[in-house]
Amino acid sequence: MKKHDLLLRFLLGGSAVALSYVVTVISPWKILGGIFAAFPAVMLTAVVMMGISSGSKKAANIAKGSVFGMIGGIVCVATVLLVLQASGNWMFSIISGFILWLGSSFAISEMKEHTKKRSLSRA
Repeated sequence: MKKHDLLLRFLLGGSAVALSYVVTVISPWKILGGIFAAFPAVMLTAVVMMGISSGSKKAANIAKGSVFGMIGGIVCVATVLLVLQASGNWMFSIISGFILWLGSSFAISEMKEHTKKRSLSRA
């Protein structure tokens, strides 16, 4: 990875995080901060960078793979919310959410692959 690419990723991702924070602080609607916090800056930056460096086909592969992470994101958000409400421990809820995000993303990916292989073997 080139230093220029890393710097661009840092600037794009950091800008998204900073914007989310600013919206949370200045917005009269506190839910808006949470909505901005879910902005898919990492996925969009990865697609842009892959498109620039390797073309649209590889960028499309990144976008396809991000579907599993986004579905896992729903699991993560639900886990963080439920664990935080139950325990009152924000750090434990974040760690739990991260672990379940990663696990559910891989599990969903594997289920998709298994279903695809099964469909091909029947054809």
